[in-house]
Amino acid sequence: MPELAPQELKVLVAVADSGGFSAAAAALGLTQSAVSHSVRATEGRIGAVLFERDRRGARPTPAGERAVAHARRVLRLLDVLVAETRAAARSGEGAPPAGPVRIAAFRSAALHLLPPALERLTRRHPEIEPEVRVVRELGAGTAGEVAAGRADLGIATLGGSAALPEGLVTGALTEEPYALVHPAGHPDPRTLPFLDWDENCGSYTRAWWGRQDWIPRATVRAEDDGMVLTMVERGLGMAIMPALSLHGAPESVAVTDLGPDRPTRTVGYVTTPELAAAGAVRALIRELRAGRTPAGA
Repeated sequence: MPELAPQELKVLVAVADSGGFSAAAAALGLTQSAVSHSVRATEGRIGAVLFERDRRGARPTPAGERAVAHARRVLRLLDVLVAETRAAARSGEGAPPAGPVRIAAFRSAALHLLPPALERLTRRHPEIEPEVRVVRELGAGTAGEVAAGRADLGIATLGGSAALPEGLVTGALTEEPYALVHPAGHPDPRTLPFLDWDENCGSYTRAWWGRQDWIPRATVRAEDDGMVLTMVERGLGMAIMPALSLHGAPESVAVTDLGPDRPTRTVGYVTTPELAAAGAVRALIRELRAGRTPAGA
């Protein structure tokens, strides 16, 4: 097996993140030739071309994407190794979790699901430093951020038509019912134009929608659920939205239950098997589970 040093892994990540050897060299405080030599040596040890080079820079090949994701995850584990070993040296076997925990969450989860869990987490473990990034739940979404090594834990939609990356650890946190959202007081909201947004999880609602002859094609497609809710408030249409998106909806917006066969989606956490054992990630999962309630409750 080839032996790769942490510095070589850092070079791979820097080239992928910056899009070129020169930018990676500047970020790492190295010369471009040193970065180029490091990448060539790593490719030789692994036996695969990791980057496509041209005048515009360097882009990971499919093999390079896999190598960079592993490199990020290995480097993160080295950080955890140092942090948890130092904590154990200071406090013994039961050392409290400490250090950063990187979280990727889609917008409504970041606004309404995470804050109470993070409040409890930082109160009980003040040495933990949460870092939250909002990621659109499109394509690879938050689970893709975890698989790529850019996040330790993702708040993701589970069980949809898009399969999660292989090998991740998941757990359900809440079941979100969808509801009809419309301007309050409208005599027949089902006659209004239909509003939708790119991130709406159609895989959860497609079968249900297929049975509803009153839902037209979307006349407006917005950037996110917050924009849809604002447009409904202004009387511009109606929408089908999940419960997390409806926290704090103004009184001018009415929420109507869609009945016992209403569509739902599952929201949960996603992490890697190795980070699932890290103290900070375990503590965060405990707090997320502690606040677990039906989203529509």
